[in-house]
Amino acid sequence: MNERIMQVAMLALALVACSGSAPAGGAAVESADKPFTTRAITNFDTPWAMSFLPGSGVPLTKTALISEKNGKLWLVDVASGKKQAVGGVPAVRVAGQGGLGDVVADPGFAGNHRVYLSFVEAGEGDTSGAALGYGTLVLGKGEPRIDGFKIIWRQVPKVTGNGHFSHRMAFAPDGSIFLSSGERQKFDPAQAMDTNLGKILHLTAEGLPAPGNPWAEKGGVAAQFWDMGHRNVLGLAFAPDGRLWAIEMGPKGGDELNLIEKGKNYGWPIVSNGSHYDGRDIPDHPTRPEFAAPKLWWNPSISPAGLIIYSGNLFPQWKGDAIFGALSGTALVRADINGANATKADYWPMGARIREVEQGPDGEVYLLEDGESGGRLLRLDPVRR
Repeated sequence: MNERIMQVAMLALALVACSGSAPAGGAAVESADKPFTTRAITNFDTPWAMSFLPGSGVPLTKTALISEKNGKLWLVDVASGKKQAVGGVPAVRVAGQGGLGDVVADPGFAGNHRVYLSFVEAGEGDTSGAALGYGTLVLGKGEPRIDGFKIIWRQVPKVTGNGHFSHRMAFAPDGSIFLSSGERQKFDPAQAMDTNLGKILHLTAEGLPAPGNPWAEKGGVAAQFWDMGHRNVLGLAFAPDGRLWAIEMGPKGGDELNLIEKGKNYGWPIVSNGSHYDGRDIPDHPTRPEFAAPKLWWNPSISPAGLIIYSGNLFPQWKGDAIFGALSGTALVRADINGANATKADYWPMGARIREVEQGPDGEVYLLEDGESGGRLLRLDPVRR
């Protein structure tokens, strides 16, 4: 059960139908008009993530991999909606928020056909944890499949509960991997140095700590950390200037857009612009200036998920901006990014929980509705005026 369900009614009351930008905190503000048309492509049961396959070959230019939380992976022709099940996917534990997670094609896919998958695996007793691995996507030889899947990273330790796995990926320009690791609803691990829960990690393509990480001298899992103090990061994306951005679910209120910087501590669970679900207050970010504050925040919560920094030409007014979905907010959201700063720009109601946002090869934008909202793959194209 998604932890935001009780907040939907609060959000609906907070939305005000007007255009323009909103302040850095407080309720989201709806945009009056959508600059795009929406077309449904196909449906899934529990869609979670989407990645287009790089390469110039005609058969791949409109081909994407789409993961489902229930453990299925699909090869999808987004022009026709045709989809094929992909074999060789690792066994996943499906419970609560856990299951098959992110899917990202290696930047060198055209040459190596490597695909990375994040997923939740079972541990001893009733424990579980996220894991990351890769394999080779085999095409053109019967049904598509992933061969030689190899696990290269795991959350440490595996714990009880079925929430806050995060496990979102972003490839840096140098080919290294940034990976979000949620605090599994355990709070304190986000500030602990002996666990990789509640952190954003910087890894090599083989899952080792990347050279130059800020806590490398401590060894152990701390050598993986790029930063710390996170709750549940469900979107990571690089801007054209090389800055890394993240969207993060806060507790009851306090969802965040963060600029991710080396060695910083983002404060969870010591500070938040939200409060605990039982009503207990959490000190706001300004009370502890040693912690990195979000560039933008939302209260009531919108439950952000899926993030791109748009770089296409079909929507020139979005270029360089953050575009992401809202689950409990049932919306598509745009934040205007200018260097290291961000302002709220647009909040388009979609009537469905938006789980994933992805940019297509021609600058078109694709959305995945959460399974609770019908699970459609949608294509957005600009309105011609």
